Amino acid sequence: MTAILRELRQNPLNWLLVFVPAVLTLEHVSPESDTLLFVLSVLAVVPLAGLLSHATEAVAAKTGDAVGGLLNATLGNLTELVIAITALRAGMLDLVKAAITGAIVTNSLFMLGGAFLLGGLRSHVQEFNKANARVQSGMLLLATIALCIPSLVVRVDRLNVPSFMQPLSLSLAGILLVTYLLSLVFSLKTHRDVFASAGGGEHEEAVWPLPAAVGVLVAATILIALVSEIFVGSVQTAATNLGMSQAFVGFIVVSLVGAAAEMASAFSAAGKNRLDLSVGIALGSSSQIALFVAPVLVLLSFAIAPSPMDLSFGGGQVLMVLLTTLTVSTVVAGGRSAWYVGVQLLAVYAIFGVTLYLLPN
Repeated sequence: MTAILRELRQNPLNWLLVFVPAVLTLEHVSPESDTLLFVLSVLAVVPLAGLLSHATEAVAAKTGDAVGGLLNATLGNLTELVIAITALRAGMLDLVKAAITGAIVTNSLFMLGGAFLLGGLRSHVQEFNKANARVQSGMLLLATIALCIPSLVVRVDRLNVPSFMQPLSLSLAGILLVTYLLSLVFSLKTHRDVFASAGGGEHEEAVWPLPAAVGVLVAATILIALVSEIFVGSVQTAATNLGMSQAFVGFIVVSLVGAAAEMASAFSAAGKNRLDLSVGIALGSSSQIALFVAPVLVLLSFAIAPSPMDLSFGGGQVLMVLLTTLTVSTVVAGGRSAWYVGVQLLAVYAIFGVTLYLLPN
């Protein structure tokens, strides 16, 4: 417990925890203040995601490589999953779809680009395990194909009917989940040596005891669920008041908030010349969103959403995911990076962000 309290005091990100009781209180006192509730909920989720990430790492460090890797893979995107489930229950399928594609793009471009930039400012050239990066980008390409097919069929053959789209989405969700599970077997069991680090750097050990880490994990998840309810309830009105399209909120805001903790870890690792860790976090998170979170949400929508969700995404979103996958696959192929490579990835992300911000609702 002492280690956790010390972490809470030393990490500036945890100062934002004051917004958790603030947003919960405001929701009861003034539930009509949508814009303020939206801003406070965004600020509250960021430190909670950080605690969730740190607790997950601490639990994983105590359970061995196989179980630990599975925990990191499963819980790494829990914040995005909780927000998306809350939006599903509210029937906001467009927001959920934008959040899925936005998380893939944000993790691949913004997180990886930021890591390359920050690491490159401290090291002239950095190297990482290109075999690992190729496997991760290959998984992302597979998922992109699965996300593109329903959208392209709808627009080319005009087959946007439930009798076709729902069975197709369920079938693709099953394929993606099986592929995801096999990727865990591949990376954690049969070909674990392929994912070994190519660089040096100082490694840090988790300091939280297991019972405390599990307690923080449960508490952070519950609080994220409560704050997500407020976020989803206020997002539509707040987006209109702030001049943002719903596509921008889902694609940019939700994905940045949900990945804040992972970004902090990826940026910190890059600064310590642990670029393999940064690449693994960024591309691993993107792959998990596409191969695990998206199909799970499709399956859950049949139970908790007013209407089932399919895998037919907007044409612009599909194009951005496809261009992101091609860009990242090209960048990581060489296994080397410098600061300007990060600038290029961030520039592509900025192009997408400006486009979505100016997009009419």
